[in-house]
Amino acid sequence: MISRDDVLHVALLSRLELSETEVERFTSELNAILDHVEQLQGVDVSGVEPTSHPLALVDVMRDDRTRPSLPRDAVLRNAPDRGDEGFQVPPVIGQGA
Repeated sequence: MISRDDVLHVALLSRLELSETEVERFTSELNAILDHVEQLQGVDVSGVEPTSHPLALVDVMRDDRTRPSLPRDAVLRNAPDRGDEGFQVPPVIGQGA
């Protein structure tokens, strides 16, 4: 069972400030989660094969083939600002926020 002190301890470790209402709510919600996990632990799964997904999944991928791309001038035609070889964007690293 999760106590009020447990919630406060985790909040302190996480550097979270919780109101008294939030502490009560999280204590209740975490205990409900643990109760549910306890119920799941009681389920007999001895005859169930382990799976990574409940449905059989098949990757639907196209063949990786080389094909012509758009001409550079057509791609850059509507660019708001363009450099010699591509899109020109303002610098973002080292700029003050």
